[in-house]
Amino acid sequence: QVQLVESGGGLVQAGDTLTLSCTYFGRTFSRANMAWFRQAPGKEREFVARIAWSDGDIDYTDSVKGRFTISRDNAKNTGNLEMNRLEPEDTAVYYCAANWGLSSRRAFSYEFWGQGAKVTVSS
Repeated sequence: QVQLVESGGGLVQAGDTLTLSCTYFGRTFSRANMAWFRQAPGKEREFVARIAWSDGDIDYTDSVKGRFTISRDNAKNTGNLEMNRLEPEDTAVYYCAANWGLSSRRAFSYEFWGQGAKVTVSS
């Protein structure tokens, strides 16, 4: 059974850096596509970033390009999202997700999800 465990959320000030981690249990991580999504209060879940297992292709939503970096460490079964120059608009619950099919921006493409990590950015 696949399990994704997130860590690293918290309360920070605008301009700060925060790194989220997602550790995978139960299946070969090196062949997993990984993604991060977020859901702000009162809003729908939205795509943030993804990294494909096959060619390492990386993709970001426009609002985080140049500020966020997605990465993975297959040896540690871990994926990370480094978030720099955080803004109050980045406040949300962040979810990591994984699938063993096609890398996608669409949430429904992902079978497995972490429990969520709350990130609050104060101005």
